[in-house]
Amino acid sequence: MEQQKTDLVVLAAGMGSRFGGCKQMASFGPHGETIIDYALYDARLAGFDRAVIIIKHAIEHDFRETVGKRIEKIMDVTYAFQEFDKVPAPYRVAPDRVKPLGTGQAILCAKDDIRHPFCVINSDDFYGRESFFLIHDYLVREGKNCMAGYLLGNTLSDMGGVNRGICRVGEDGRLLEIVETMNITRESGIPDDTVVSMNMWGLMPDLLPLLEEDFRDFMAHMTNPLKDEHYLPTFIDKMIHEGKTDVTVLRSGAKWHGVTYKEDTEALRRAIAAMYADGTYPETF
Repeated sequence: MEQQKTDLVVLAAGMGSRFGGCKQMASFGPHGETIIDYALYDARLAGFDRAVIIIKHAIEHDFRETVGKRIEKIMDVTYAFQEFDKVPAPYRVAPDRVKPLGTGQAILCAKDDIRHPFCVINSDDFYGRESFFLIHDYLVREGKNCMAGYLLGNTLSDMGGVNRGICRVGEDGRLLEIVETMNITRESGIPDDTVVSMNMWGLMPDLLPLLEEDFRDFMAHMTNPLKDEHYLPTFIDKMIHEGKTDVTVLRSGAKWHGVTYKEDTEALRRAIAAMYADGTYPETF
């Protein structure tokens, strides 16, 4: 019997405001590799079949030239575009809005390209290979929604506060609640072994109609038309509380690496260099 195919959905349309530029195209590897290069390499090893990269039209040319030419050699890649005109009628985005509409809307911009159970990741988070295997294997084996759960202590930045989804997990491993918590530092007093979401989800396509319905409700009740965002974790938390979905938390011991701040760059480059040295990544891939 043919194995269930799976998609990797990469959220790469963000603005990188705290970082000060497009993190999705920033170079961290010895040959100009971006975080996306490593994500696709790890995802392909884990068994994912194709990637759907969500970007903005404004960066399409540069992205294809700097990142696309490499990642298209790793696995099958499709592009989708997060734009303000992709909202349901009769709603319209405020003409002077600059900020993207959020991760929920980003996925809806790619819904016609998502054909199989899929893993959602941010383009600027280095998740670690273990997590891709956990998500892929669960999607194929169980055919249910899941989330990679990280230990808070493995996800903090030495350069400043970070925002994390603090998770409450039941004894059966199911996600009971996720609370977006802002500006967490090592001095915040939250235990290092607290499970957090890094926006790495394994989802079934039948969740997309519910996401579409929730986004329509978001557009109808937006209070700040310039800044309000439709967040995927907020949507999932709402669906859990309404009894419309279950999400299993797959605990990952992987060390997360990221670049919330420009000053995080060198630490990530050192970590990646060490992974080449220990054979995690080949010199070229």
